[in-house]
Amino acid sequence: MALKSGKEYIESLKNLKMNVYMFGDKVESPVDHPIIRPSLNAVAVTYDLAQDPMYQDLTTAVSHLSGERINRFNHIFQSTEDLVKKVKRQRMLGQKTACCFQRCVGQDAFNAVYSTSFEVDEKYGTDYHQRFLKFLRYAQDEDLVTDGAMTDVKGDRGLSPSKQADPDMYLRVVERRPDGIVVRGCKAHQTGIVNSHEVLCMPTIAMEPADKDYAVCFSVPTDTEGIVIIYGRQSCDTRKMEGGDIDTGNSAYGGHEAMVIFDDVFVPADRIFLNGETEFVGMLVERFAGHHRPSYACKVGVGDVLIGAAALAADYNGVPKASHIKDKLIEMTHLNETIYSSALACSYEGFPTASGAYLIDLMLANVCKQNVTRFPYEIGRLAEDIAGGLMVTMPSEKDFRSEEIGHYVDKYLRGIDSVPTEYRLRILRLIENLTLGTGAVGYRTESLHGAGSPQAQRIMIARLANFEHKKELAKAIAKIETK
Repeated sequence: MALKSGKEYIESLKNLKMNVYMFGDKVESPVDHPIIRPSLNAVAVTYDLAQDPMYQDLTTAVSHLSGERINRFNHIFQSTEDLVKKVKRQRMLGQKTACCFQRCVGQDAFNAVYSTSFEVDEKYGTDYHQRFLKFLRYAQDEDLVTDGAMTDVKGDRGLSPSKQADPDMYLRVVERRPDGIVVRGCKAHQTGIVNSHEVLCMPTIAMEPADKDYAVCFSVPTDTEGIVIIYGRQSCDTRKMEGGDIDTGNSAYGGHEAMVIFDDVFVPADRIFLNGETEFVGMLVERFAGHHRPSYACKVGVGDVLIGAAALAADYNGVPKASHIKDKLIEMTHLNETIYSSALACSYEGFPTASGAYLIDLMLANVCKQNVTRFPYEIGRLAEDIAGGLMVTMPSEKDFRSEEIGHYVDKYLRGIDSVPTEYRLRILRLIENLTLGTGAVGYRTESLHGAGSPQAQRIMIARLANFEHKKELAKAIAKIETK
C-alpha cells in the first residue's frame, strides 16, 4: 500500500503503543485526546489530498526506488522541479490547515541523510546508504510519517557535546553491540512526534573526533521501548477541552511539539546510518538545515489565511475602504510574497549532489529563512492592528451562548449590521490563534526558531557570501589593480 487515506493513517496510529505524557499523566490514547487531535487532523489532510486528483501533482510523486506513486513527503528530490513543487505544496497546505502539518521535517531529514550516507560510503566503504534505502523504501511503501529529530537540549551551549558536565545533553551512543547500539539523550521541539510512526535522529551540530559517540544517525519506531514523549504546552491549549469551537480560533487543525527522551534505546544495526564518522556531521546538519529552511513556505500559506482574516475583520468593523487599512493589507501581502519568492528562488537554483538527489541553493535557502524570522512578526502586528483590541478582551464562547447574558454579547459586540456577531467573534479568534499562538504551533515563534535561530542563518550567509569575490568585482569597476 503506497498511499493511505487520512482515515487509514489514523487507524495505523492506533496500533502504536507510544509512551506519551501530558500534564504529568500518561495519555492512554493519543489519537483521541482533544488537545492532540487537531494536530492529528492536520497530518491526515496530507493523506487525503494525496488521494484527490486536483492536488495529486503537488502531493504525490513517483518513487525512484520502486516506480510506484507515493506521498511526496516520502520522496527524494530528483530535480529542481521536485524542489519547486515542495515549496508550492507547502503554501497550499498552509492555506488548507492554517497551522503546522508536521511532515516537512521528515522529508528534509530523508533527503539530507540520503545524500550524506552516500558520501560516507564512498569514503569509508560502509553500507549506511544501502541501509537507509531499505528503510526509505519501507517508509514509502507503508506511507509512514517520520519525525525528523535533530535538536538536542544542548546543556551548556559554550561546551561541545563531549565536554558537557552531563554527557546526556546531546543524544549519544552508550553501548555498541554486534547487533546494534544503545542510545541515550533527549531531542527537543519535536514537531508532530505523537503523530509519527518513526523517528529519524540526526546530530545537531558539527563535531570533532572527541565527539564520536554523538555522531550518530538512525531511525526507530516511535513506540520503541525506552522512548518517552512529553507533550509540549501551547498558549490556551486547554481551550480545546472546553467544548465549542469559537475560542480555539482554528478548531479543526493545529500542531504540536514535544520532548522525546531516549532512555537506553536499542537501535538495530540495519537502522544505523552514521556511527562515529564525525567529519560528516557538519555536512548532514548543513544539508538538513538547507532543505528545511525553504520548507517555511508553509508560513506563506498560513500568512494567506491571516491576511484574509485581517481583511474580513476590516470588513466586519466597517472600514474596508480606509486608506490605512488598504495600505496595511498591501504591506502584509508584500512581505508574504517576499518569503515565497526566496523559497522558490533557492529551489530553482538547486543542483544534484553526488548521490543524484538534489539540494537547494544554500545561500538563498538561508536568506529565505532569515526573511521568515522577521516578516511573520510584522504581518502579525499589522493583523492585530486591523483587528483591534477586542481580539484579546472579548468574552468566551460560553458567555456568548449563555441564556442569561449571551444577548448582551450579541448586541454590543456586533460590527456592521449585515454580519452576525458570531462571525465577527470567529474571525477575531482566528487572528488571535495565528498571531498569539493560542493552540496553533506554526506561525510566530516557530518562524523565529524553527530550522535554526536567526543567528544560525546569518552564520551561513556570512560563510557563503564570498566577500573576496565581491571585492574583486568592485576593484575591476574602480580600476584598482590587484597585486
